[in-house]
Amino acid sequence: MFTTTLIAPKGGLESSLAENLRNAWGGGDVIWLSPDEAAEFEIPMVPENHWDVWQDLQSAQVDLVVQSSENRRKKMLLADMDSTMIEQECIDELAEEAGVGAHVKNITARAMNGELDFEAALKERVGLLKGLPETVIEKVLETRITYMPGGHTLLATMKANGAYAALVSGGFTAFTSSVAKALGFDENRANTLLTHGGKLTGAAGQPILGREAKVQALEEITARLGLSEADVIAVGDGANDLGMLHRAGTGVALHAKPSVASKCDVRVNHGDLTALLFVQGYSLDEFAGP
Repeated sequence: MFTTTLIAPKGGLESSLAENLRNAWGGGDVIWLSPDEAAEFEIPMVPENHWDVWQDLQSAQVDLVVQSSENRRKKMLLADMDSTMIEQECIDELAEEAGVGAHVKNITARAMNGELDFEAALKERVGLLKGLPETVIEKVLETRITYMPGGHTLLATMKANGAYAALVSGGFTAFTSSVAKALGFDENRANTLLTHGGKLTGAAGQPILGREAKVQALEEITARLGLSEADVIAVGDGANDLGMLHRAGTGVALHAKPSVASKCDVRVNHGDLTALLFVQGYSLDEFAGP
């Protein structure tokens, strides 16, 4: 069996839409996970017009997910940080402080879209930060970084149900350590910004953590915990996330670049991070507080 999940911004999912799709696809009873926000029903097979319907629903700001009904509730969350758990790209915010924001932002966008080699693009951008005072990191964290809606609830709910949470980023430990602590992640992995004399040197520690490092984190952490990769839900938005998104039991492209989303079966463009709970079959009354 397969489960069809419909997710919209709160108040945006009409009962008639869920009922009509259920009838068209010959599904079972519609179960409301959250009134006017998320609903699901089972179907015997994936319809041939699945992606056509998905496309039609995008104009109504409704995300459609069709997946196997087995093992939906995961035991581990593996999450990207920039533009996933937080609403910014940390390196872009540092670049704004260095006066090279527009240039770096363009490189970041192209790298996340898969147009540039990640490692080379990271080295180029970090080089432009040379000479920035180390204290700018704390300033950016305090004044420029905001959390993606739903993140606290996602972490609290999964951890309350025994799941492990790991934050893996092509960004920097100076940021992941703070974000991981604030949201409740069990561990974090990222690149290191090198400093000397209280200033950024314009270099990152080696080796550079990119796409393969995220896959390695998936392999190492699941092995350590005695989990299978099928027990993992991973979430990200950039080209360097595709490896872990494809390997995880459920890989979610969250507000992802089009070239990235097109390569993923689970795409969330309109919901927030609580959509990952609805995808796993959690109902609103099961959500935990941060």
